[in-house]
Amino acid sequence: MNYFRQLKKKINEKQAKICIVGLGYVGLPLAVNFAKLGFFVYGFDTNTSRIDKLKKGKKYIVDIEPEDVLKLIKKNKFFPKDKKEILKDSDIIIICVPTPLRKVKTPDISFVKRAAKTIKKYIKPGQLIVLESTSYPTTTREIVLPELKKSGLREEKDFFLCFSPERVNPGDKKHPITKIPKVVGGLSSQSTQLAKNLYSTIMNKIHTVSNPEVAETSKLLENTYRLVNIALISEFTMVAEKLGINIWEVIEAASTKPFGFMPFYPGPGIGGHCIPCDPKFLSWKSKKLGFKTKMVDLASYMNHFMPEYVIKRVDKALGKKRIENSKILILGVTYKKDVKDLRESPALDIIEKLQKRKAKVDYYDPFIPYIDINNINIKRTGVSAKNIKKYDCIIIVTDHSKVDYAKIRKNAKLIFDTRNVYKKDYPNVRRL
Repeated sequence: MNYFRQLKKKINEKQAKICIVGLGYVGLPLAVNFAKLGFFVYGFDTNTSRIDKLKKGKKYIVDIEPEDVLKLIKKNKFFPKDKKEILKDSDIIIICVPTPLRKVKTPDISFVKRAAKTIKKYIKPGQLIVLESTSYPTTTREIVLPELKKSGLREEKDFFLCFSPERVNPGDKKHPITKIPKVVGGLSSQSTQLAKNLYSTIMNKIHTVSNPEVAETSKLLENTYRLVNIALISEFTMVAEKLGINIWEVIEAASTKPFGFMPFYPGPGIGGHCIPCDPKFLSWKSKKLGFKTKMVDLASYMNHFMPEYVIKRVDKALGKKRIENSKILILGVTYKKDVKDLRESPALDIIEKLQKRKAKVDYYDPFIPYIDINNINIKRTGVSAKNIKKYDCIIIVTDHSKVDYAKIRKNAKLIFDTRNVYKKDYPNVRRL
């Protein structure tokens, strides 16, 4: 039987059954978009609370509205499940599981390995398996492929395997996943072609590459590029402060050049998965090959130093008051504006460091009612005019839209603005 032709026909006619493994920021938008187009989509996640929330119409992903999910469930197009057996009923399996870093900053691909082992148990001839989870180069070939081959089936002959890096930017309404070009690299040309046909049903542009390693590395290059340039502007910020120069005005001036320059902006540190973690995958793999990524490692160090630098600047701004025993309000604790996500957020590092300095720390974030992570256990406070006046300093770490910054400025004793919220100079505002 020609499994390639059979699956290609199913995809073109939207008769292929798709299973998305992992219903987080990457997996759920994929599942919803395929289901909206008419595909029969399973959503598999071992987190039963996610499954329950989807079925009850509760929101946990910023880019997906519960109403859309419920409509698709009622139309019998989307089926969120926590049962592994659905894998054998699927024609296409897309792996969108987490790939965090361990405490020692080495890649943790245990979720990918677990997914591959589970798929191996239920794999059937004619399936396309796509890995979207970010990892180091060779993960698809050296980790996923050998596990699937234990089933006795052969890649290209009996099943098809591909890597296609996720490019989701949570909260970005300008660039939904359907409008972001998709990179695809298969173990074989047939695998690449099937994945291209599949993704082209919901995405505007597909860019195919020669193998999974190119696709895997392209994802790491994208985010390492950002890491290095953010580190560069962070260092420029420190130099500008020493010189008494407004770095925000410097960036604005440099941005008028129509070629050879792209603006990056300083901040209190880097957060999320992509920028802090992805370059570490490259660094780790390079060390295994006997090569040290000096620029990547230095950029990582520079960005992770920024929370400490923010505290030093706050200490200086407080003058004789100092941080010890000061009352400080952290404004915004998520890693990104208008997104409910605390992963690797620099705010957590800043809070811990301030607490070690014996400061009394509170926070306000419209998206986070409480923090219970590591050594931090705090409930959200309010931002009434009366409450704002109590603090010796307010540090703007994340510039959420749903905050009355004018009220904050009018009532605050001192503000340290790491996001350039206040474009003008004010007596009680210090900018990064």
